[in-house]
Amino acid sequence: MDWREHLIETPDAIRRLLQATRRIAVLGIKTENQADQAAFYVPQYLSDAGLEVIPVPVYYPDVSAILGRPVYRKLADIPGGIDMVNVFRRPADIAAHLPDILAARPKSVWMQLGIRNDDVAETLAKAGIDVVQNRCLMVDHRQFGG
Repeated sequence: MDWREHLIETPDAIRRLLQATRRIAVLGIKTENQADQAAFYVPQYLSDAGLEVIPVPVYYPDVSAILGRPVYRKLADIPGGIDMVNVFRRPADIAAHLPDILAARPKSVWMQLGIRNDDVAETLAKAGIDVVQNRCLMVDHRQFGG
């Protein structure tokens, strides 16, 4: 299989990916105190839609729960499999998380609207992980129905 097939861009491929996704780790999630920011309200929407959301904040060292779920500091520390890592990090900051993402072995990585890092996407795709870049998970979930 050509690694480029793991770069998910078409509506049908996005629909299939979303239909297979139930457990989402949110890297860079914000807390309830930032409820007006996408890094909080998108995961809140996903949780309300019935998906299991696992908070992985980058900041907020004193926070132990977000959306009523325990917080993890590393993706690789999350027990059980991860269907998707939803990324809320600046494009330049994503590469620093690459070892943790690869160690966690999610089925897919979704970089939110405005977030694109082609080098990271290529590395993930070559590792057999599906990658979506520069798309809003909430918008696509509403459109394609997870």
